[in-house]
Amino acid sequence: MTEKEEFARRLREAMTQAGYPLRPVILEREFNTRYYGKSVTLQAVRRWLRGEAIPSQDKLQVLAEWLKVEPHALRYGEAVRHSVQEHRKQWGEGLDYLDKETFTAFLTLPAPQRKVVREVILTFARAHGEAVPPAKPGK
Repeated sequence: MTEKEEFARRLREAMTQAGYPLRPVILEREFNTRYYGKSVTLQAVRRWLRGEAIPSQDKLQVLAEWLKVEPHALRYGEAVRHSVQEHRKQWGEGLDYLDKETFTAFLTLPAPQRKVVREVILTFARAHGEAVPPAKPGK
């Protein structure tokens, strides 16, 4: 399923959960009564519902507020939000103050010194048997 089709599925689901029929004319009317910019056309909302287009961020905000869903969940889905939260949690958990102090010091180094430290750390990780992706060119 494409990104646009996934958005359309989430939009239809949000409309259904909010108690609205899945009709473009309903979406057009309800959206335009809440949006302070230029009104959207029936054709535009049909494209949203069919998975042919994704509205701009300002329109997405209005849709999310109207349908009582989180804007990022409507746009990207819950799985993306959970993935980002897990990645953030990974960095916060298990680090003691010395680790945090080390990372802070690393981030204050000039770029050439950070590159050297990064290469040393990755070399140790590879020698220890960790799966480390190859460095990107220019990094």
